[in-house]
Amino acid sequence: MDQQPPLRLWLAAIAKKDTQAFRSLYDATSPNLFGFLLRILVKRELAEEALQESFVSIWNNANSYQPHLAAPMTWMTTIVRNKAFDLLRRQDDTVELDNDNFDKDVLNAMESTALTPNEHLQLTQDAQALARCFTKLEGMQQQAIVLAYYHDASHSDIAAQLTLPIGTVKTWIRRGLDRLRVCLTAAERT
Repeated sequence: MDQQPPLRLWLAAIAKKDTQAFRSLYDATSPNLFGFLLRILVKRELAEEALQESFVSIWNNANSYQPHLAAPMTWMTTIVRNKAFDLLRRQDDTVELDNDNFDKDVLNAMESTALTPNEHLQLTQDAQALARCFTKLEGMQQQAIVLAYYHDASHSDIAAQLTLPIGTVKTWIRRGLDRLRVCLTAAERT
């Protein structure tokens, strides 16, 4: 029997402005999303601000969620990640990210099976499925996707960093995302 919270149902209800569904969604997902934000923003107060902004955005945009394009946690994690980077851009003081270890730390957190609240994100079934699927990608596809989606790098920036033609980078990202979609769809059926 599936013990996963009914995230899709809650999002559909939130699209109709159901406050109880919103509370249920918040209670079920906010600890994981907050942990993800802490990994990006480091400072607790920044993570709290980004989480609040993210849930306002989830409330306002629930009607745009398309279940056939992404799992609910994937959709919400994308909103959270974007809010975190928006907040970083707005900061007057600098928030330092350890760029040498950031990609590795995010991937390790996604793949980790030995979770503790202080050391790792608490992963949902969706995030675990994404981590499993992500490890099946080729190394350069992984690197290009991480640069694009975790560092918000443009295709041309990625091409320059990897010293590759921009068309190759676009192809790797597109094919990598296609492979992730196929893998996640297959994981949902099992």
